[in-house]
Amino acid sequence: MHRTLALVERELRRFVRSPLLVVVTVFGPLLQLLVLGYAFGGTLHHLKVGLVDQDHGLPALKLRELTGAIAANAGTFETISYADEASALGDLREGRLDGVLTVPPDFSRRVLSHVDPKVALVENNADRFVSAALASSLGDLVSAFGAARGSPARLPGAARLEVVELFPYVPYIQYLLPGTIVLAIFTMVMIGGAFAFIDDKSSGRHEGYLVTPITRLEMVAGFNISGALKAVTAGLVLMVVGSVLAGIPHPLEPWRLLEMTLVISLTALALVSMMFMFMVRVNDIMVPRIASGILSTLLYFPSGAVYPTQAFPPWMRTLAALDPFSYAVHALRSLLVQDVGLRAVAGDLLALAACAVVSMALTSLLLRRTL
Repeated sequence: MHRTLALVERELRRFVRSPLLVVVTVFGPLLQLLVLGYAFGGTLHHLKVGLVDQDHGLPALKLRELTGAIAANAGTFETISYADEASALGDLREGRLDGVLTVPPDFSRRVLSHVDPKVALVENNADRFVSAALASSLGDLVSAFGAARGSPARLPGAARLEVVELFPYVPYIQYLLPGTIVLAIFTMVMIGGAFAFIDDKSSGRHEGYLVTPITRLEMVAGFNISGALKAVTAGLVLMVVGSVLAGIPHPLEPWRLLEMTLVISLTALALVSMMFMFMVRVNDIMVPRIASGILSTLLYFPSGAVYPTQAFPPWMRTLAALDPFSYAVHALRSLLVQDVGLRAVAGDLLALAACAVVSMALTSLLLRRTL
């Protein structure tokens, strides 16, 4: 029994002497609870709606004033005025807007003569949660406009909202596909880069290259590039197979494949560099094993992979803005589902490249060239 207790004491001492392991074990599940608790459901806020008034009559002015009042009070959406519909639809297709509300040229005349006045909502149906929220909110707005004029929506001649979907029907599996691709890349990152370095340290293999003239930046770059190449392979395979299974139109077009390869490559390099930065000072091989599941939750769910970030509380939206998953998911969804060009995701690509560069630079400074 004394020998058994001695072994128990040794293991408990090892656990206590690793503060990072204690923190990850105790507080990791609490972070998962907070993230998962706010990652699903919730009310969408601050959706961007382009407002195009082609009528400029008094009823159209009243409708615009009502739209501004509801936007200011409810906070579900905020309007951006456009002079022409083509510019608004272009921004909608490239993801800068969530919907476009158009007041047609004959709206005021039809309202005054009670001849079926209509307002058109063109929505980005690639995100079914956003499109449903906009249709409901703006539908209530048009009904309130009719009630203010003494024309309940159930009577003939009342103003009504016509909803037009920008894209063909988008099933939820297509909405989930970009996040699944990024998660596959991250899973492959877990067995490369910093995790391979920690494994080398635990087995003593790192002594061999620490005594060579290799610089810290060269060492970091070697581990990161090797890990990124494995992650790119996993991402490309899942992208092709997943696109076929999800019914993505024309998934094997050469130009689209090149665009997707660029996004996947930057995503892999950003994630493997970031993980190396997090783990560069870790010596206990148990830490990455425990942290992998927690980190996948903290990075995956706040990214908007399964539910729009507009429904998150402010602290979680801040987390999403710092999360490279968010930019990768947005870029892949824009290219795969919305079929836009690289110009529409230039900001995402810059964010991923900046994450990779900054992470590699910091890792080079943090890496110890000592045994």
